[in-house]
Parts: sequence; structure tokens; C-alpha cells
Amino acid sequence: MTTKLGEVRAGSGLQADPGVALSYLSGRCQARELVLGDDAVIRTGSVLYAGTTAGDRLATGHNVVIREECQLGDDVAVWSNSVVDYGCVIGDRVKIHTNCYVAQFTFIGDDAFLAPGVSVANDLYPGNDASAEKMAGPIIEAGAQIGAGVTLLPFVRIGAGAVIGSGSVVSRDVPPGMVAFGNPARVARAVADLPPIAERVPTDHPLMP
Repeated sequence: MTTKLGEVRAGSGLQADPGVALSYLSGRCQARELVLGDDAVIRTGSVLYAGTTAGDRLATGHNVVIREECQLGDDVAVWSNSVVDYGCVIGDRVKIHTNCYVAQFTFIGDDAFLAPGVSVANDLYPGNDASAEKMAGPIIEAGAQIGAGVTLLPFVRIGAGAVIGSGSVVSRDVPPGMVAFGNPARVARAVADLPPIAERVPTDHPLMP
């Protein structure tokens, strides 16, 4: 079967490896154009759908999927084997690490970071028709840091500069500048009150710089 592709409107300096699909046509929308800013780097196995717009210097790892109707800012990096589903808004300088899933209609603010294995949900009652009509992912505000293996449930708001501890399940809003962790995640302290790095880092790690 031949892959059906639309048009690509890219700025200067596009680097696309062999084996990528740019402007993949979706069956759920009529868009036929992918828009990329300057100096995009798209690595092998990545699929970017028609109907999405990205700013300058988008970088993907290998086997990344970015679906239709997404809006990405400048300097966004989506690392290997991650999926950004349709209808998401992602700000400038956002980094999405490996093996992440970002559900439809998720908002990620400038300078936010998703560590490996983050899963984002957007359906409050899966299988319920009324819930399906109101699907929306979380709001991750500017500079929030989401730890490895975290699950974010629908509609939650992660405040600006908040930190979510690895492995947490977030079912309630987390205020700006706070640290939350656990299942369900609970606010523990302010980011400003975290102990200094020197108190937490071992001195005998063989690969420590």
C-alpha cells in the first residue's frame, strides 16, 4: 500500500532522514499541509501529520509520531518512540523525552519537560460517550518538570515551575512552584525548599563528571 502524503511547507535547513513520512494524511481531518519552521531535524521512522504547524528548530528522535492539528513552538524536541496525539498545543523550548504519550488536547507551556515514560490521559470515563465528547488532557504550565513514569489524568493543571516526582499518578491540580509525588500525588513542599543537589548526589559514582 502506498503511503498518502500531503504538502510540506518548510523553512530553510530542513534535515529529514530516509524513512520519515512528512505530511501524512489523516482520515479524521481535511488538512493536507504540514508547516515546519527553519532548521527542523526529523530522524528515521518519524511520522508528522498534515495539519500540524511547528516553529523553528523542531527536532525528533527516531520513531516519533506527531499527529494532526497540533501547534508546536520554537525549539521543541520530541525524543525517540514518543507520540504526540492530535490537537495539542506545545510551547517554546519544550522537551518530551523517550517513550512518552501525550494525549489529544493537551497543553504544554514554554520550557516544560517530560521525562521518559510519561503518560498523559484525556478521557475521564473511558467508553462513556458523554466523556468522549469532553476529552481534554492536562494543562502543564510553563517550566513544569514531570518525572519519569508519571501518569497525568485528564483536566489536571500542573502549575508553573512545579515538579512531579517519578512514578506519580496525578489526579488533582498541583500549585505553581510545588513538589508533588505519590499515588495519588500529594503536594509535599515548595521547589525552593528542596535540599541542595550536593546533599543528594553520591560522590563515588563511576560515571559522574
